[in-house]
Amino acid sequence: MPLNFNKKLRVIGFDDAPFKKYSDDKVNLSGIICSNTRFEGMLWGEITRDGDDSTQVLIELITESKFFQQLHAVLLDGIAFGGFNVVDLRLLSETLELPCITVMRRQPDMESIYSALQNLNNKQEKINRLELAGKIIEQSPFCFQVSGCEAETAYKILQKVTDTGHVPEALRIAHLIGSAIKTGQSSNRA
Repeated sequence: MPLNFNKKLRVIGFDDAPFKKYSDDKVNLSGIICSNTRFEGMLWGEITRDGDDSTQVLIELITESKFFQQLHAVLLDGIAFGGFNVVDLRLLSETLELPCITVMRRQPDMESIYSALQNLNNKQEKINRLELAGKIIEQSPFCFQVSGCEAETAYKILQKVTDTGHVPEALRIAHLIGSAIKTGQSSNRA
């Protein structure tokens, strides 16, 4: 669907729900649909902690939903969910034929990430996905990676779907709902 910044943009933002790092095999994903910054719907899914199924789960959740044909972009809270279940950003964007944008609070410590990956199965596949996700762009107030559109277009999308601060509303709500469902109350850090 072509982007028209004079009209409302419908995005879906995904964040993982809290999980116990050493006991949970499955991690829930909360997907929130917003029209600009207005909540319109929700998806709920499940991935494997430190697994390799996040890209496929996202594709299935989105394409099988009633919201798919209305979406203009997909937002992810970082490139990995459930520990190190790394999303193949390029494959996600190409399959959905939508811009896919990972949003980070700050520039990640890649040295620490590569060090942590050494302890996991399929570490080289995870590293490849991290590297294929492309350059991390810092354009105030956002830090992001993008596949499926130019960085300037991604920046305009993020501006349009963010109410205040540097976290798009769909990601902020996804975090709050995931926390509330798993712990009984929403957390204050989105």
